[in-house]
Amino acid sequence: MDFQFDIFIAALPSLLRGAQVTVMLALVSICLGALIGIVGGVCRISSNPFLRYGSLAYVTVMRGVPLLVTLMFLYYGLPSAHILLEPFTVAIIALAAVNGAYVTEIVRAGIQSIDPGQMRAARSLGMSYGQAMRRIILPQAIRRVLPPITNESLTLVKNTALVSTITISDLLRAGLEVMTWKANTFSPFAGVALIYLLLTLPLVWLNSFLEKRYRMR
Repeated sequence: MDFQFDIFIAALPSLLRGAQVTVMLALVSICLGALIGIVGGVCRISSNPFLRYGSLAYVTVMRGVPLLVTLMFLYYGLPSAHILLEPFTVAIIALAAVNGAYVTEIVRAGIQSIDPGQMRAARSLGMSYGQAMRRIILPQAIRRVLPPITNESLTLVKNTALVSTITISDLLRAGLEVMTWKANTFSPFAGVALIYLLLTLPLVWLNSFLEKRYRMR
């Protein structure tokens, strides 16, 4: 073990700058992933076969391909087709797309957990399918899916570490740079681990709170 407290302290400014990038990536990707997931979840149960099978294909691909491969494909593969994207943009697209696929399945399960009789009752009152989904079904489903979506967000925060492979100066890359600069491994990565823990603990607590509050009976 080569932990040195002075190196740990010296590394903190760089690590905190990297953590800001990590937080920004996570927040944007979580929001976009949630939007994708809500739309995808509704499409997954649609009577329209194009929407249903299209969303199923999207979910199957994004859940089946490792996130790292998706990042590499977008960052290194697209330029060969003359499509150039900034590393931050690539990271957002990859993280949001993968997160959206998992949220899609969570939302689908949440919608299907609602008594089908509620949809029939809403339609009998003159509501369109969209109105019934928006006013009756989704508000109930969202409460049920909040805990698993929070858990998926926790996973996404940790997965942001992979963006260091496409030259983004996130928290992990900041740790790698300090390691090279100081020729010390344990001290900077103790800081990296601590900051990741501080970033994820609020989500762990939030997930626990939501599970207790919205536990299905």
